[in-house]
Amino acid sequence: MNLKILEDINFELPTNLRLGHLAEKVVSNLIKSSSNYNILFENVQLIEDNKTIGEIDFILSEKETQKVIHLELAYKFYLFDPNHSSNEINNWVGPNKNDSLIQKLNKTKNKQFPLLLHKVAQEKFNGIDLKKTSQNLCLLASLYIPHDYRKEFDPNFKKGIKGYYLTFKKFKSLDKTEKLYRIPPKKEWGIEPSENKDWYNSEVIEKEVETSIAEKRSILCWEKQKNTYSQFFIIWW
Repeated sequence: MNLKILEDINFELPTNLRLGHLAEKVVSNLIKSSSNYNILFENVQLIEDNKTIGEIDFILSEKETQKVIHLELAYKFYLFDPNHSSNEINNWVGPNKNDSLIQKLNKTKNKQFPLLLHKVAQEKFNGIDLKKTSQNLCLLASLYIPHDYRKEFDPNFKKGIKGYYLTFKKFKSLDKTEKLYRIPPKKEWGIEPSENKDWYNSEVIEKEVETSIAEKRSILCWEKQKNTYSQFFIIWW
């Protein structure tokens, strides 16, 4: 599905939300501003016996055809680990290796999508023929590859590559002449580094990186060299 947005839009985003929820707000506003889709339901919790069994992100209606669509949204950051598996699709892992692209795809297929036909959903969305409702995953993925990695990727993955990753040891060995850095908080991970105003020398940010690595937390770093910007993860593994 493609949104048709005819003009530039402006909207205020809350400042107290986690990154995933901020992404939901952005997508919600884009859909509402489109000329070809309406939001029928948004962020609907499914509750059975006083327990939340899941959440439906969006139920949409295509204006022209009245076709109903169940849309799940995910905003993820994945690093390509060529040594993880012989199957390339399995090699996109989370920055701390506690999740992966294939796990997300399987969870969506086997858990999220089937929720739509649960009896609680049928009661919640009374009046919609859920069996005829199509299901889609909108996966917004920022991808990172190993430092100095030269392999070519499928175009669907290549367009999502935002930067690279390297170890703290490798980072410390790099030439940092005329380079400045910033460690953004996680809720700013989706911002382009060029939008940042505060920059620091490598000695300042290395202290923060060292703490993160000791706690086994990979960390995103922005780099500025004159008018050139880049981004990369410094990993603990």
